[in-house]
Amino acid sequence: MAFRSQLPYFRARMNCLSVERLAKRYGPRQLFKEVSFGLERGQKTAIVARNGTGKSTLLKCIAGIETPDEGTVTFNKGLRVGYLDQNVEMTGTHSLVDEMLDQDEPVTNAIRAYEHAVARHVDDRAMQQAVDRMTELNAWDHEARVKQLLFRFGLRDMEQPVNTLSGGQQKRLAMAKVLINAPDVLILDEPTNHLDLNMIEQLEEELNTPSMTLLLVTHDRYFLDNVCDEIIEMEFGEFTRFKGNYSYYVEKKALLDEVRDATQQHLRGLMRSELEWVRKMPRARGTKSKSRLDKFDEIKAQATRKFDRDEVRIDVKTERLGGKVIEARNLTKSFGSKERPESYRPIVAHFSYSLKRGDRIGIVGPNGIGKSTFIDLLVGRLRPDQGTVSIGDTVILGTFDQQGLQLSEDKRIIEVVREIAEVIPLNKGRTLTASALLERFLFDKEKQFQYVSTLSGGEKRRLYLCTVLMRNPNVLILDEPTNDLDIPTLNALEQFLVDLDVCLLIVSHDRFFMDKLCTKLLVFEGEGRIKEWVGSYTELREKQKEEAEATRTRKGSPAPDAPPTTSDGAPSASIAKAKKLTYAERLELQRIDKEMPKLEARKEELLATMAAGGSDHHRMMEHSIELERVIKELDRMTDRWLELSERAD
Repeated sequence: MAFRSQLPYFRARMNCLSVERLAKRYGPRQLFKEVSFGLERGQKTAIVARNGTGKSTLLKCIAGIETPDEGTVTFNKGLRVGYLDQNVEMTGTHSLVDEMLDQDEPVTNAIRAYEHAVARHVDDRAMQQAVDRMTELNAWDHEARVKQLLFRFGLRDMEQPVNTLSGGQQKRLAMAKVLINAPDVLILDEPTNHLDLNMIEQLEEELNTPSMTLLLVTHDRYFLDNVCDEIIEMEFGEFTRFKGNYSYYVEKKALLDEVRDATQQHLRGLMRSELEWVRKMPRARGTKSKSRLDKFDEIKAQATRKFDRDEVRIDVKTERLGGKVIEARNLTKSFGSKERPESYRPIVAHFSYSLKRGDRIGIVGPNGIGKSTFIDLLVGRLRPDQGTVSIGDTVILGTFDQQGLQLSEDKRIIEVVREIAEVIPLNKGRTLTASALLERFLFDKEKQFQYVSTLSGGEKRRLYLCTVLMRNPNVLILDEPTNDLDIPTLNALEQFLVDLDVCLLIVSHDRFFMDKLCTKLLVFEGEGRIKEWVGSYTELREKQKEEAEATRTRKGSPAPDAPPTTSDGAPSASIAKAKKLTYAERLELQRIDKEMPKLEARKEELLATMAAGGSDHHRMMEHSIELERVIKELDRMTDRWLELSERAD
């Protein structure tokens, strides 16, 4: 694979990863070859390419999970490398905490023993032994970090068997497990899949550590913008680097395409003029003539090179939609029993709403709050406890859910589509065969006869999308439609949905996708409460952040602004020194000077209390959680004190 660079400048930094001439083939299919690049310390790079081009396989070869056919991968000696697979499957019966801390080391062994002791209500002697061992190894800080990560990713039941976790929970546990080891180089394959919007923002914050080196594959364009400082594109057998985030990549990519098209036009004109000479001098054998003939062959090869991109072309017929679409009246659904508060989980409480023609509604809220259950209620897969859902007579539902196609792996791709219809009606009386429809979704005639088991995750999602749209729906309900789809397919799907005269209801963690398609949101707030928001998700998050900031201010603990940074993420010394402390900042520095010793004292008090043990294990757990908060607040205050004290000098 040829290498071209779009770097506007070069800055020497320590190289921590070198990939040289990597190649991988599956049977007759060449995934990639001649892949060469390096990563510097602190660099955050994303690989962008179409589904099926080998992005995940490339990451596995770099991480050492798979062996390349050719080439070498070299990490600097002593670096810790973490890898997150796109597909996580945990089948064991061991607990969440055992999976999180699976290294056989004194500190992790002590934390596991302590967490099991707390959860299983062991006798006082066993509990005291666990606490003593934690104190002896100074493991409390690490235990707080473990809980912080697990709680951040919505995992709180330490004793839950991992094989009972949902697919999304297993992916989040795998992410927390990778981060706890504090890797120097992190390799992530679709890290935002199954994370809700709030968790994605927290992950962005976690990954923006200046010293962390990152190599990832993701389709989340806002994530690429907020985290990555370099994009590597795999296309046309070339490996092109763009030094900047996703917005920079899109801009420079457009310019590069214009230059490429202009160069092609110029070469074609030159080829035509040279062709005239070749035709007039067919027997020329002199040195100059032969050299010119060789040059003509080079020009011809360049001028006739194909740079056409196969685009997903979506075109379906939509039936007329009447005034009534979907109406929910006093919709109520919960799980568990109010008599047992620990098991009671309200999903929807007395919710009434009328979905109208032309509505484009996004559904947002944390994972596990009941968004998919809500959709099951709307489409009739689940009965409500109270209330009704009625669907209009003219509605043709198209539902794209998280589970995807439930197919036998030994079924051929063309068979999947033909089982639905041999001929698909399009607009203006046109029709399309099943095979032709698959070609529009980038499954050529050769690939159509391959088995479903040979498809990548993104290709399976693309096939699923094809089967949903070929039914000509006029109401589309999409539950996490962007998972595993590549960026070109996402762009095509977005444009199709923008132009399509259908009613849309979308659950997605993809902020870019939601902002482009949705004009209003149903916001799940918990305890069965759902409120309507007119506007984009970005506008909603800005309002939520303003409200959170106002709440902190009222409580007297305003959150400090992030310090200015240089291009590699480090605080900008020149900016910091140039800006003297304001009066408010001097008061803040004085307050931190007074509060930090109190927090240090509270930390020592908590450690001493936990070391002394006790029979109230619930109280011990409360102390552990408080200790985590105290340590986190101390870290924040220390960073802020350092910044303010430097400017006070």
